[in-house]
Amino acid sequence: MDEDATDAAWAAQETNELQRFEEERMNTVNEIAAALAKAQAEMSNPVFDAQNPHFKNRYASLAAVRNSTIPVLAKNGISVLQDVCMVEGGIACETIMTHSSGQQMRSKPIILPLSKADAQGIGSAITYARRYQLMAMCGVAGDDDDDAEAAVTSHPANHRQNNAKAKEYADRFAEAVQNGSDRAVYDLHREITTDEEFYRQVWSFLPSGMRRQLKEIIDREKLADKAAA
Repeated sequence: MDEDATDAAWAAQETNELQRFEEERMNTVNEIAAALAKAQAEMSNPVFDAQNPHFKNRYASLAAVRNSTIPVLAKNGISVLQDVCMVEGGIACETIMTHSSGQQMRSKPIILPLSKADAQGIGSAITYARRYQLMAMCGVAGDDDDDAEAAVTSHPANHRQNNAKAKEYADRFAEAVQNGSDRAVYDLHREITTDEEFYRQVWSFLPSGMRRQLKEIIDREKLADKAAA
C-alpha cells in the first residue's frame, strides 16, 4: 500500500472512530435531553422580583429562577445539584442535572471573583453564579438586558453610561495602585462593595494581576482598620 493510500486509510479510521464516539455520546444523553426539551416547553421566564440598586434595572432573583424551573424539571424526572467550592480569589460553581434514567448533563464550572472576602461577599458570589448558570442550562431569561432588541434600541445610553462609570472606577483603582495609595484603593472598594454586579463590571476592566494586587491591598487595609478599632 502506498503512502497516500495509507494516509487515506488512517483518515477514514479516525473519522469512523469520531462518528462512533459522537453516537455513543448522544446515546448517553438521549433520555435526559428529551426530558429537558419537554420541561423547557412548559417553562416560562421567571418573575422579575428584584431591582439592582445601582443600575435600577429589574431582574429575577435566584428564588424566582428556581420557582420557574425546578418544579418543571422535577415533573419531568430531572433533579438539579449546584456544586460550589472556593478557589483562589473567588468561587466556582458547577450545575449538574440528573435524569431518573441516571443520565446527566453538566455545565462547565463558572468562576467568579469575590468583591469582598467575607460571608456576605462569598454568599453574593455564590448566588450570582447559581442564578446565571441555572438560567443558562434551562434556557430562561431573568434580566432586562437579556432582550437583545431592548439592549440595542431601548437603553443604549444607559448601557454606555454604566460601562463608562465602571471603566472610570477601574481607572481610579489603577491610578491609586500606581500612586501607592493603599487607602485610596480601600476607599474606592468601600464605595462600590455593596453592589456586587457593578463591582464585577469594574473588575472586568482590570487585568488579573492588578485584581490580585488590589485584593492584597484591600485585605491589608481591612486588617489595619480592625487593629485600629
